[in-house]
Amino acid sequence: MKKYNHDIIITGAGRGIGYETTRHFYNQKGNFIIAVSRDICALQKLSESGSGKKNDSYLYPIMLDLSKKDFEIELFKNVLNRFNKIDILVNNAGVLVNKPIEGLDTADFEKIFSVNVKTPFVLIKALLPHFNNPSHIVNIGSMGGFQGSAKFKGLSLYSASKGALAILTECMAEEFKDRGIHVNCIAPGSVQTEMIAEAFPGFKTPVTAEEMGGFIADFACNGYKVMNGKIIPVSISVP
Repeated sequence: MKKYNHDIIITGAGRGIGYETTRHFYNQKGNFIIAVSRDICALQKLSESGSGKKNDSYLYPIMLDLSKKDFEIELFKNVLNRFNKIDILVNNAGVLVNKPIEGLDTADFEKIFSVNVKTPFVLIKALLPHFNNPSHIVNIGSMGGFQGSAKFKGLSLYSASKGALAILTECMAEEFKDRGIHVNCIAPGSVQTEMIAEAFPGFKTPVTAEEMGGFIADFACNGYKVMNGKIIPVSISVP
């Protein structure tokens, strides 16, 4: 297998922050990116555009629903067929439901916590023997899950799930530090994405998905050198 600068897996890569992070990875030099999404149309167009090939990068989209049982088995096969070792994993896939407490039910709870917390746990556990030393796991949280931040009405379960992901990040960083696996959590504030537009029609944010994607891509490649087990708030507005 050819050795790339970084062998990368990113989930929730089909739109918004995930897509823009993927695009920045693709335009960096010498990356191999496995980009996972339920809808890979935009990723296929990006790959076919060849924009990253001038930098000797390669993008491989995988259509996969991470809410389905045993998703990791299918992803695992694709990873091992293409990677020597994993350098970067970005757990970006997430579900946002905007409902008041009285409108929520156990199905909402299970859906949100399954994708936002259980999926990163299952994926990291399945891939654990295949991370490089050093390597970097970046979990994408939210300012909603950052203790002491202002909160949006209607996002109680979403925010709670992102808070759980933050604590999971801290615990994993401690457990994996002797293996050279660094684990950090980026907690973005409001970012102009399709998910925000769907949950809050007409709401405008000061930060674009492209700007946040560029920050995450750079942090994923370099942040592990100076940080481990950190929850990093990235916001110019509250929340």
